[in-house]
Formats: sequence, structure tokens, C-alpha cells
Amino acid sequence: MKRLVVLLAVVFSGWASAQSYPSKPVRMIVGFPAGGPADIFGRSLAQGMSGELGQTVLVENISGVGGVIGVDRALKSAPDGYTMVLNSASPLVIAPYSLAKLPYDVKKDIALITLVVRVPEVVAVHPSLPVGSFAELLAYAKANPGKVNFGSAGSGSITHLAGELLKAEAKLDLVHVPYKGAAPAVNDLLGGQVQMGIFDVPVLLGHIRSGKLKALAITSSTRAPSLPDVPTTVELSYPNVNSDNWYGLIMPAATPPDIQGRVHAAALAALKSAAVIEQFAKVGGLASPGTPQEYAAFLASEQAKWSKVVAAIGFKEQTQ
Repeated sequence: MKRLVVLLAVVFSGWASAQSYPSKPVRMIVGFPAGGPADIFGRSLAQGMSGELGQTVLVENISGVGGVIGVDRALKSAPDGYTMVLNSASPLVIAPYSLAKLPYDVKKDIALITLVVRVPEVVAVHPSLPVGSFAELLAYAKANPGKVNFGSAGSGSITHLAGELLKAEAKLDLVHVPYKGAAPAVNDLLGGQVQMGIFDVPVLLGHIRSGKLKALAITSSTRAPSLPDVPTTVELSYPNVNSDNWYGLIMPAATPPDIQGRVHAAALAALKSAAVIEQFAKVGGLASPGTPQEYAAFLASEQAKWSKVVAAIGFKEQTQ
């Protein structure tokens, strides 16, 4: 009888906790500086979730090591539902294979909530390169091995690994030129110091529309709404050349399941709202709500893809 009373007390305590959640503001960590795309996506989602949860969701920017520091901070927080983190591919997909030591276990320490947004990338070239299509780019690069270079936002970034993936799939000899961020890389692409690059669509959109750069392919399974006439790599017979940038929502693994469910429901409602969809679209993002199981399957496919690229190029990320 005593065991039954204790069991009922535990069950009721958990139920009561879930029913009262949240009773105070919730923190959403964004692992990148304020003002960038990740911050914009995080704040839009936080605003939408605030209305659904009945409490303010506060955004805190904790950047460093490609988002790893922000994820680590969130996972070491109390698993009570009051801390979540907007993660990118880097801390969950690239860092596990490129860092000598990761401060968390991706398989054990993380509760996946939902994929949040996908941001299509575009293969773009400087007008001085004598190509007018993706097929012509491949043909030119094969005829001129080692003479076409591509800029990236830095070694180990999605913009770097996207180029390496294209090199591997199309069997090209392209030269990687890393920069400290997307802005200087795009500046040199505009100046012709590098001939091509693969960057988020919103980063290059204005330059493409003005004719300063030529868009040849969207490295995604679907066309970008802002560049509807540019074919995808799937359409161009290179389905494995998919380098969508993306962000997801995670929490500490020990967060009670009922609270995880509440957060998931709030996130989905926000991501399906017209306001959040519109805010994401302004910066080239496609709201991508789903189940934790769908997020897990997506993450596994991303890990399988990028781990091979990281291994092939022997990349090791610096932690300082």
C-alpha cells in the first residue's frame, strides 16, 4: 500500500509539474552573434512560442566554436524546460567529427524537439568566369583543373564543406580559399578575386538580382522561392550535392517528456503561423516543423553525409 501511495505521489508530482509549466520566462540560447540569420530565426521563433506558452521566451546569444559553446551551455543547464537552444549543423553534425574532444555527447545528452528552418544555398560565380549554367561550370572546371577557386566563410563552415561536397560528387579540382566570415568572402567574389562560392541565398540575392553575380544552381531538393528560375542540383542530376543550411531546436536530454511535448507543440504552432513563416521568408528561410523522430532521421542523414566530407579532406577544427 505504501509503495502505491509513493508511486501515485511521483506520478501526480510529474503531472502537476507539467501542468504548471512554464511558470516563468523561458530562455532560448542562440549560438551565434546578434543580428545574423541565426539570431533573426531564433528571435522570430521565440516571439511565436511566447504566445503559445503564455510566458516570454528570452533570447540569449552565446557564440563561439561554430555554435558549440551555446549548445554546451544549454545542455549543462537544469533539465527543467526553462533552457533550450537553437542549434545549427556545426555543433551536432560537423563538430563531432572535426573536434578532438566535444564537451557533450550528441547521442546521449540531447533531446531533439524539431527542425526549425532550412536555408537554401546557391552556387554563384563571378561574371568573368565564362560559364552560363551549372553544366558549363562543371565542364570548364574539368577542362581547367586547379584554376577555379571558391571562397568560403571559413574552414569547416557549411560554405566550405558544400564546395568540398561538389568537388567530390562531380570529381572536380577546385581550390578552396577560406575567409574569416561570409562578408569578406562575398566581397572578394564580387571583386573577382575568387571565381565562385556556395552561400546562403539571402547573402547573395541582391548581388544576383543586380547582375553582379550569376546564380547557377540551388544546392537543395526544392527551388528557392526568391530565385524561382534557378534549377536545383537534384534537377541537374546531382542529388547528393545538397548543402542546405539549417537550424533546429534542442533541450537537455533529461528534460521531462511531458515538458518536451509542451515545448514541441508550442514550437510547431509558432512555425506554422503566418507571422513566423513570413519573418523567416524575409531572410530566405523555409519554416520546417516536424516531429522529434523526423528531426532524428534528418540529423542522421546529415551526419552520414558531412562526416564523409570531413574525413575526406582531413579537416580538424580549432577550438580556440
